[in-house]
Amino acid sequence: MAEIGKGGTAGKLAINVQKRLTRAQEKVLQKLGKADETRDAAFEEMVANFNKQMAEGTKLQKDLKTYLAAMKTMHDAARRLQSCLADMYEPDWFGKEELDSLAEDTDTLWLDVHQSISDKSLVTMDTYLTQFPDIKARIAKRDRKMVDFDSARHHFASLQKGKKKDEAKIAKAEEELGRAQKIFEELNVELQDELPVLWDSRVGIYVNTFQSLAGQQEKFHREMSKLSQNLNDIMTKLEEQRQLNEEANHSESADSPPKRLGPPPSRPPHRLTPSPDERQHYVDLMEDEASAPDASTDSTSAMQQSAVTNDSDGELPPGFLYKVKAVHDYTATDGDELELKIGDIVLVLGFDNAEEQDDGWLLGLKESHWLQKKDISAKGVFPENFTQKV
Repeated sequence: MAEIGKGGTAGKLAINVQKRLTRAQEKVLQKLGKADETRDAAFEEMVANFNKQMAEGTKLQKDLKTYLAAMKTMHDAARRLQSCLADMYEPDWFGKEELDSLAEDTDTLWLDVHQSISDKSLVTMDTYLTQFPDIKARIAKRDRKMVDFDSARHHFASLQKGKKKDEAKIAKAEEELGRAQKIFEELNVELQDELPVLWDSRVGIYVNTFQSLAGQQEKFHREMSKLSQNLNDIMTKLEEQRQLNEEANHSESADSPPKRLGPPPSRPPHRLTPSPDERQHYVDLMEDEASAPDASTDSTSAMQQSAVTNDSDGELPPGFLYKVKAVHDYTATDGDELELKIGDIVLVLGFDNAEEQDDGWLLGLKESHWLQKKDISAKGVFPENFTQKV
């Protein structure tokens, strides 16, 4: 049995070799113009369309795979970014649980769109392209059988034209011609029916592929837009919370200004604007000590002299040193203090008596008041650390 099998294989191999030799000889004769060649222009156009269609489909399949690979890379990058944010987001910050849930939803959305495009677009293209190799092989077989048909036709014709006709050879050649013609025509008719249908099918394939791709992308971006808006809302509320905490801390600081350093225990505190009771007490003291030097008169004279010296341009109050700007609100807690609002410009003045200045406190007059009324009586002391120089 083994020997028979070997012989059968060898015989089939010999037949195939002989067929290839015969076809090669026939093609040479056709190229040399010594044998006519069966030509079908309509079929050749179909084959050209087939090759174009196969090349386009293969490229589309490749580009879809590249697109999905890029989408996976983008998914991995988005996942790392979300993980980074989750790691940095402190537990006591606003929206921590919502942020973790959002990261999970985002990851699921990426997985879903990748799988959907793969199933509904790439798989469609893969299935579409599976038919091309078989049809390509049948076109090649049809071409070979056409050469066999031409060869058999030429061989039969040459025997008929020979001077010495061998009827047995002619009969055999005619039989081979009929068989070759039948095989060729069967393949030819099948392909002529299939190729136009395949060519027209490309429109539906492209429509389905890109319509599905567009639908999945639209759904993905719609859902991703919602998640992005949620993330933006969380970040906005976190910033608002930070600002509220900052304002609360600032308010506590503003409500508790640094304490003024008081004078030595043996001396009463100085007030630039005495209260009515203090003013009466001061008058009584003056009556009791009528022989004492009139310090207030000296002080007034000094102030007037300072005004003459410093107010030469008529724009700045007497004793002006420099300007400061309020960077915090300050509520006056005493009659000689100056009330401040953020943004107020204050003209800093020198103290008539340096001993009256407490550490960390300045004497000044609001610029707006001075420009409107040119009145220095509204001056007062204020904490220096609530302002900055301008």
